[in-house]
Order: sequence, then structure tokens, then C-alpha cells
Amino acid sequence: MAHWVLEHLSYYFLQYGYLTVLVGLLLENAGIPLPGETILITASVLSRTTHQLNIVLVALVAIFAAITGDNLGFALGRYAGSPLLARYRKIFHIDPATIRKGEDLFRRRGAVAVFFARFIAGLRVLAGPLAGTLKMPWKHFLIFNALGAIVWVAVVATSAYFLGHAIESVLTHGSLALATIIFLISLLWWLRRRHTRRLGL
Repeated sequence: MAHWVLEHLSYYFLQYGYLTVLVGLLLENAGIPLPGETILITASVLSRTTHQLNIVLVALVAIFAAITGDNLGFALGRYAGSPLLARYRKIFHIDPATIRKGEDLFRRRGAVAVFFARFIAGLRVLAGPLAGTLKMPWKHFLIFNALGAIVWVAVVATSAYFLGHAIESVLTHGSLALATIIFLISLLWWLRRRHTRRLGL
């Protein structure tokens, strides 16, 4: 499965370059369940192993897409409200418990939850729509959304890039990308699980 995802993402990066990062992360953060984290990891690895992309531009495009996408999701949640979440849950087959946990987190932690939601599995996609639906002040959302986007992109992109650099001499380019992606996804999953437990979800 991981190899299939890698091959297809590599094709899109070859054809469309930074546009793949822009569209993928923008749609994910707007509320459409796409593999944004995998897209960012793949772009970062390819920027090291093939020099097809520039890691600084990858990070800048990713930050812009994440912030813009979350604000689109926020606007949708603000103006469409709970009916949008209900319809959204049915269309994308999202577990109602995920939405309930997100709502509880946002009520308990306020705008700070927007920052943490980016690192919690399932909630990154819902952060914008949930914040809008719960009528969170937009200025507070904007600040913590931007901070979360910057930290999330910096951690994911630099980790993928420098890990690829560290083991490039040992593995072939194809194996490097695949091994790096699998390792980083596992690492990020473990970190999100820790955050989830600390936040009481």
C-alpha cells in the first residue's frame, strides 16, 4: 500500500511539482480527507533524494496551503454550522466519536486546541470546520492556526528531509523514500498518540 501511494505521489510531483503540495494540503485542511501528511513527507524526501523540489519552497507552499485551507474550513463551519458537519460525516464516513472528541477538545481548550488538533490523527481535517461551527473568534483561530501550521510543517518537512540525508548513502533512492515515509508515518502516529493521551481524548 505504501509503495502504491509513493508511486502515485511521485508521478504527481513529477508532473505538477509544488502544485501537488498546494492542492493536497489546502483541500485536506479545508476538510476533505486527503493524505496531506504523506504528501508533505514525500515532497520533502524527494527534495533531498532527487533535487526535483526545493525544501524551502515545499515548506513555504505547505504553510500557505495549511493556513488557507483551515480558514476555508472555518468559513464553511461558521456559515453552514452543524448541518454541514452531519452531512460531511456521512459523505466521508467519519466516526461520530471523532467529531465529538474534537468538539470537546475545542470547548475545553479554546483556540489553543486549534494548534494541538493539527498533530492529532483525524482532527487536523476537522479543525477548521469545527472551530467555525463552535463560533470561535476568528482572530484567535487565525493566530493559533498559523502557529500550528508553521510548527507542523517545520517538524514534518525537516524530519523527512534530514532523515533522508542521513541514510541516503546506505539505501537506493527508491528504497530511501519508501523507508523514510514508513518510518516517519510511524513516528508521527506515535507522537500523535502521546498528544491524544495527554489531552485526555
